[in-house]
Amino acid sequence: MLFLLLAIFSSTMVSVMMRLSSHKVSGSYSVLAFNYLSCSLLGAGYTGFQLIPRLSGFSMTLVLGLISGVLYLAALVMFQSNTRKRGVVLSAVFMKLGLLVPMAASTLLFGEFPTAVQIAGFVIALGAIVLINFEKGSGSFGFGLIVMLLLSGGADVMAKFFDAWCPQSLSGQYLFYTFFSAFALCMGLVLRGKERPGLQELLYGTLIGVPNFFSAKFLLASLNSLPAVVVYPSFSVGTLLLVTLTGVAVFYERLRRHQWVALVAILAALILLNI
Repeated sequence: MLFLLLAIFSSTMVSVMMRLSSHKVSGSYSVLAFNYLSCSLLGAGYTGFQLIPRLSGFSMTLVLGLISGVLYLAALVMFQSNTRKRGVVLSAVFMKLGLLVPMAASTLLFGEFPTAVQIAGFVIALGAIVLINFEKGSGSFGFGLIVMLLLSGGADVMAKFFDAWCPQSLSGQYLFYTFFSAFALCMGLVLRGKERPGLQELLYGTLIGVPNFFSAKFLLASLNSLPAVVVYPSFSVGTLLLVTLTGVAVFYERLRRHQWVALVAILAALILLNI
């Protein structure tokens, strides 16, 4: 449970740092590139810079890491595309609903069946995610939203596959190849957009990257000690809860009545998911 709490806290810090950087930088892809670069360096350091170890399971670790990095960046690009077409609210809802993919994979492929109480918590969590992001006129449903949901959930499910098929001693290598592949692809977007990254992009990219790395690291550790049907929804709604409360307390954001109701529902869902 400690690793899950640390993963939630780290993920919250990613959102906070991204919020702080939103008005400080000019190149969005440059910030993401530096974020992935710092994550890659932390991952390499975590392995003792043994990036190609002669250990059983490394080939699978490499493949899963590379796929994970591609999916992470593709989901982000789709999120930006959907935000332009259908608004940030509907896009954020479907991004968070990506947790359906690892939940389904854990149940169908690995036989991790939730209890009746956990199912109730999961349903409440889904409802709370939709409710807290609900606004009138937030956009229309589209195929791009489903693609984004599948990409986001696919990136998350790679961590479950690693936990099931690869030795934990290779977790550093898995994280390195995940973030390095995302960095390489992101640099392509930077060059394509002719962005000129500077000191601000480097600074905020690093501030985002450090908690981003530890969020992924602690999430992997959580999957090694807790069932995925508990980890994924708890991680998603727990992060949403902390980010929302931070927005109110630190950035003085105002919540509407239905959003406060959603926060109470999230607390109830977290309790039920961990019974």
